[in-house]
Amino acid sequence: MRRLLLGFILVLAAAGMAGAQGTMAHKPGQAVATFAGGCFWCMESDFDKVKGVLATISGYTGGHVKNPTYHQVSAGGTGHAESVEVVYDPNVVSYSQLLTYYWHHIDPTVKDRQFCDVGNQYRTAIFVHNAEERKLAEASKKKVAAELGKPVYTEIDTAGPFYKAEEYHQDFYKKNPLKYEFYRWNCGRDQRIKQIWGGVAKGEG
Repeated sequence: MRRLLLGFILVLAAAGMAGAQGTMAHKPGQAVATFAGGCFWCMESDFDKVKGVLATISGYTGGHVKNPTYHQVSAGGTGHAESVEVVYDPNVVSYSQLLTYYWHHIDPTVKDRQFCDVGNQYRTAIFVHNAEERKLAEASKKKVAAELGKPVYTEIDTAGPFYKAEEYHQDFYKKNPLKYEFYRWNCGRDQRIKQIWGGVAKGEG
């Protein structure tokens, strides 16, 4: 569905190319977390609502292809997942709080898909930057599995190169609100999240 929607905005693709590698630059006292949760438009929109989150960027990580484009990633085979880097102020919001928020805005009970988007490129994953993040992520995954009473397919992987997505993907929900809302509603993201988490996700952050 989203690929059909992008047919309306392909003219924008030439405005920005993918391939800016590396973790988002951040100032002293700031930190970066990396999550994959299906559509990165939606992940940006969700995390931008969190108090203490200073910036988000859509991109690709977890794969083997250098400087991938959206069309390569969306076609599958690169190993990359659509992801977001989240720059935050740890004095305002902790990594543990970001993890809780993350879980409540994805469907961790499915493998290699999220909502209407199917494929390994839409898998859920937490890309950890250090041993403490891994410890917290693994503990939170066990807690979620126990809470839901179901297997949790979200991966926990070591963060590697992060490639910034094309400029037309950045803040897509702000630049193209009608198209974004059309996609999100028809993909059933919020409807499914409500089924899993009830009202707990609403109003978080």
